[in-house]
Amino acid sequence: MTDDIVAAVVRQWNAVNPDLDTGPMELIGRINRCAALLQQAEDAPLRAAGLTRGEFDLLGAMRRNGRELTPGELARETFSSGAAVTKRLRGLQDGGLIARRGDARDRRVAYLGLTEEGRALVDRLLPEQLAYERSLLSGLDESSREGLSGQLGELLIQLEGRLGGARR
Repeated sequence: MTDDIVAAVVRQWNAVNPDLDTGPMELIGRINRCAALLQQAEDAPLRAAGLTRGEFDLLGAMRRNGRELTPGELARETFSSGAAVTKRLRGLQDGGLIARRGDARDRRVAYLGLTEEGRALVDRLLPEQLAYERSLLSGLDESSREGLSGQLGELLIQLEGRLGGARR
């Protein structure tokens, strides 16, 4: 089996400083490299529909919640900044995928929901996106995928507890 890029980096560090514990680099480096490569793949079904991952995440949050959400709620649901959510929402609204409704009592509050077109798009794209993601993981058997998912879930729970960002 060929070494991955992280193994090469670790070998270089070990040559320079053999006493260095590179264990954390080996794990976090691989997680970061996988994330970077997955982002570079740019979600082909989403791209074909003219959407970014961030935009689809907003649409998906609205669809799975089944109710109108405020921009703040969408930011929390998608782990995005308020500015990023505002920018994405503008494009989605211009595209006719979401509708904005103001609060009658507080003009500062806006509620956002999917239009019929937006709902239909999410319902069409989600199975395509999941099939695409499944193909990206096709080199791992089901047992490996389940094991990796479980281990990453454990790591995520620990990090959320230490670094914040835990949901609900």
